[in-house]
Amino acid sequence: MAVVFQRPQSLTDKQFIYCPGCGHGIIHRLVAEVVDELEMRESTVGVCPVGCAVMAHQYFNFDMQQAAHGRAPAVATGIKRVHPRHLVFSYQGDGDLASIGTNEVIHAAARSEKITVVFINNGVYGMTGGQMAPTTLLGQVTTTSPLGRKKEMHGSPLRMAELLATIDGAAYITRVSTHNAAHVMRTKRAIRKAFEVQMAGLGFSLVEILATCPTNWGLSPQESNQWVEQRMIPYFPLGVLKDHSKGAEG
Repeated sequence: MAVVFQRPQSLTDKQFIYCPGCGHGIIHRLVAEVVDELEMRESTVGVCPVGCAVMAHQYFNFDMQQAAHGRAPAVATGIKRVHPRHLVFSYQGDGDLASIGTNEVIHAAARSEKITVVFINNGVYGMTGGQMAPTTLLGQVTTTSPLGRKKEMHGSPLRMAELLATIDGAAYITRVSTHNAAHVMRTKRAIRKAFEVQMAGLGFSLVEILATCPTNWGLSPQESNQWVEQRMIPYFPLGVLKDHSKGAEG
């Protein structure tokens, strides 16, 4: 019988602890598939911070390093400078990257550090109880914005990909989504492209991925995918924002 599906070598057989419908499991698999396809498993280092993916070291079958909340780009920078031929990436949520670690990611991009950031944007602080994040949409209800996010009180949601694309040291910045199968495959291509940009020595790369958080959104998995399409994408439009590599894909 022909094998049509199997677990990537870059994933362990540890069962995910993520909530049903959460985007992290899909994205973990995509990262693992790309690492396998690039034949980089023995020379890949991932950095996981505090957040829902804090236990990612149990799932990825390559070297992982834990970082303090928001500090993953700094830790990844140190690893990459010591091991310049390794594939080094951080895996961060929006509360981690767009709030607590904003300074870290901005200056990593400004220095054109040859690392890749996989940025999961689900619009809330997932692990700590669904509080409002810098990426929470206007009107969105969270545990700390029970009447919905208000512009006059909380400001507008941050568009991190657009912000980082303005920095000279950024080589590849893109935003993708996992709300349906076609976009899952586009997300995989974006992750591969970002890793290839890094290994070509072109500079800092970031893949922002719009993902679901059914538990903290109070929606079913199916409704969460619809929320991404109908509410998140209009504010966080998908596409490549910056690409300094050769043979860029649209």
